[in-house]
Formats: sequence, C-alpha cells, structure tokens
Amino acid sequence: MKQFSYVIKDELGIHARPAGLFAKTAKSFADTTVSITANGKTVNAGQLMKLMGLGVKQGTEVTITCEGANEEAAAAGMQAFLEANL
Repeated sequence: MKQFSYVIKDELGIHARPAGLFAKTAKSFADTTVSITANGKTVNAGQLMKLMGLGVKQGTEVTITCEGANEEAAAAGMQAFLEANL
C-alpha cells in the first residue's frame, strides 16, 4: 500500500472538470485500487459522483491510497496529476 497527502490549491477545489480527469486517471492503473480520503470520508477515486460528493474545497488536505499490483506507478501518477491540476 502506498499513501500520500496533498493540500488542494485550486481555488474551486475538486470541481467537475478536474474531478472527471482525476477519476479517469485513477481508473487507468490496472490491478490497483485508488482511494481518496477527505473530510473524514473515503471513496474510490475512480467513481466520479462519489468523488464529487466529498465536497473538497481549496485548502483541504486529501490522502490518496493506492493498493495493488501497480501501486508505485499509481501513487506517482496520482501525485503528478494533483500537482499539475489541483
């Protein structure tokens, strides 16, 4: 299991466009489950509606957890996505 935390910098938080891209990125890692924890709730990062339901705003710290065969690549990929987009 690989895990890291990130503070959301985007002034709109995780809103529709980046959430869709985030979910697509999370689903792209075969044999690996990517989850996100924010505001005391944990959801599968590949499920767009659940991701949007977290209500992540600017300044919120999120924790990304990657479990599975490609967890190293998934963690690196998700961290790169967050730094580039959120």
